[in-house]
Amino acid sequence: MDTQKRVIVWLSAILVVGIAGIGAYQVATQGPTELPRKDGTMNLPLDQTDWTKGSKTPKATLVEYSDFQCPACGAYYPMVEEVFGEYKDKISFTYRHFPLSQHKNALPAAYASEAVGAQGKFWEMADMLFKNQSEWSESTTTPLIFEGYAKKLGLDMAKYKVDVNSDTTKARVERSRKSGQLSNINHTPTFFINGKMATNPRSKEELKALIDYAITHP
Repeated sequence: MDTQKRVIVWLSAILVVGIAGIGAYQVATQGPTELPRKDGTMNLPLDQTDWTKGSKTPKATLVEYSDFQCPACGAYYPMVEEVFGEYKDKISFTYRHFPLSQHKNALPAAYASEAVGAQGKFWEMADMLFKNQSEWSESTTTPLIFEGYAKKLGLDMAKYKVDVNSDTTKARVERSRKSGQLSNINHTPTFFINGKMATNPRSKEELKALIDYAITHP
């Protein structure tokens, strides 16, 4: 009887290992069976007015609705940039504003980025805002801080001071924010891959898996 029990245990163990091995092989060779995402599609299609970088003929599009003052957005920033660096020849990355009302300096930061963007340095300003988030996040002198960033980027400061308060700048930010609301966004960051709302990745590997799947399943 003991011998029979041992045989059964060994056969069960072999079966479990075999099933696990098959599952691991399928994941490794086929990837996820579907793109993990929430219910929701992006309300506003991408166009020439968006801040987009990367491939001009992307195999997949990655869009982030973000808030420059949001701590989570700041934490995601280096991971997103690192992954984009690996995929920039295959995908496009678009930044859209979704300043949250509880972040008092998020809207001024968005305006500042747009004013700088009008002089061709949007991405450089976005980099400075995220990397220095702790410096200005709770400050009461953000206009001066943002002007300092603009100066470091070598901008025409007279133009910057006009643009940062212009109706055009405010309208661009509001258009982005409104499109986020219509896309059922309720937190930042929120990512859309190929126009579909994706579950926020918990790691670089998860983000790469989402992109890899989107590239192979357009």
